[in-house]
Amino acid sequence: MICFNCRKEIAEHSTFCYLCGARQSAPAASPGVRRRLMRSATDEKIAGVCGGIAEYMDTDSTIVRLIWAVLSIVPGGFVGGIVAYLIAWFIMPKAPLPLPASAGAPSHATQPS
Repeated sequence: MICFNCRKEIAEHSTFCYLCGARQSAPAASPGVRRRLMRSATDEKIAGVCGGIAEYMDTDSTIVRLIWAVLSIVPGGFVGGIVAYLIAWFIMPKAPLPLPASAGAPSHATQPS
């Protein structure tokens, strides 16, 4: 898949370009194809749990991280937030790494003048 903003090749399942951060249009869901909740391979700060949840919910990962942090700081929820993150880290499978852009591939960003 090609990023709509920077015209670089990114992973097919990406909702955000991991090079420029631009939001990508959501791919049309095919009948019988299910999205899976997986830890992000490209949008991770610690283990990719919040990035994976954001990709699954089709939202920005910063929002998910802020909500998780606020809920972890709530009195009595701090230990629960850390334990929940560790459990999610253990249970959620890691998403496959995106394919690197080929060095010999023609650039789609150039246009004839």
